[in-house]
Amino acid sequence: MGGRARAVLAWTLAGGLTAHAAHAQGITAVSGITVGHHTLKERPTGCTVVIAAGDGAVGGVAQRGGAPGTRETNLLDPLNLVDRVNAVVLSGGSAFGLDAATGVMRWLEEQGAGFRTPAGRVPIVPAAVIFDLGLGNPRVRPDAECGYRAAAAASGSAPAEGSVGAGAGATVGKLAGVMVGKGYGAMKGGVGSAAIVLPNGLAVGALAVVNALGDVIDPGTGRVIAGVRAPDGSLADARTLLRSGALVGSAPPGQNTTIAVVATNARLSKAAANRLALMADDGLARAIAPSHTSADGDTVFALATGRWNGAVDLSVLGGLAAEVMADAIVRAVTVATGAPDYPAVRDLRR
Repeated sequence: MGGRARAVLAWTLAGGLTAHAAHAQGITAVSGITVGHHTLKERPTGCTVVIAAGDGAVGGVAQRGGAPGTRETNLLDPLNLVDRVNAVVLSGGSAFGLDAATGVMRWLEEQGAGFRTPAGRVPIVPAAVIFDLGLGNPRVRPDAECGYRAAAAASGSAPAEGSVGAGAGATVGKLAGVMVGKGYGAMKGGVGSAAIVLPNGLAVGALAVVNALGDVIDPGTGRVIAGVRAPDGSLADARTLLRSGALVGSAPPGQNTTIAVVATNARLSKAAANRLALMADDGLARAIAPSHTSADGDTVFALATGRWNGAVDLSVLGGLAAEVMADAIVRAVTVATGAPDYPAVRDLRR
């Protein structure tokens, strides 16, 4: 990052960010972005859709986890043709949950949205899933109908957070699975959202579904908020466990993941949108320890609606994106409600 970019970012984080945070509105503070959830309460699980109105948004993706479950991410490579995305689907249900995107495509087609072809419009809907089949009946999982209902419910209001939609069955702190001894446990994850709107109108927002192997950390204090629980019910701190040598074996692959969307109203090229996703992914490393493991499928999508005409420094924009991503991750666990064997933050004795 150059000197000018560092100076602008320092001003933003010191003053502009604090005074103009839009946490209450979340990712829908970005014009043209709507969010819908559908929750299957009988398990629980569900799906969440982030829709880019009109002709869609320029899309990008960063995929750093070692066990991803995704669809249509190759389309977002700057080398490939399609550069606009109509919606992004985040879902529970492991690979089965990718079917939710089919329902979102059906809803978007009914609205006349999608990439124009001689045979009609084809909605562009990348998707990513979390593994939540271990919570409740694994035969209950999101399908195309779940995606359709989530899309039909989408609005520009502040999105619901916590144990809803794709976050309904999310859990965190699962290093307990490779602990020496017995009595260790995990905690409830969820979905969270945050945004920053600067005085000049530039907006950046994030929505994250947190189902991580690691602990969730407050970046401001370094304190563990949710994660591995010791036998006495206290937070064990995965960082301490890693340093102590108390971990043995390997974590089950593919059973953990944080999946997210970062959105902005800035005008970006497809390559710049991919860079934005990559920089936003830094928010995972700030708020989750450890992150990007071989057992996590961490994936971050970026959407640029282009509804703001100002000039933007990509380094500054990416710095803001990492900030809101970390905030969204923290909100996901602090707003969540507990499930059997998986207490939420609000259930802990302080």
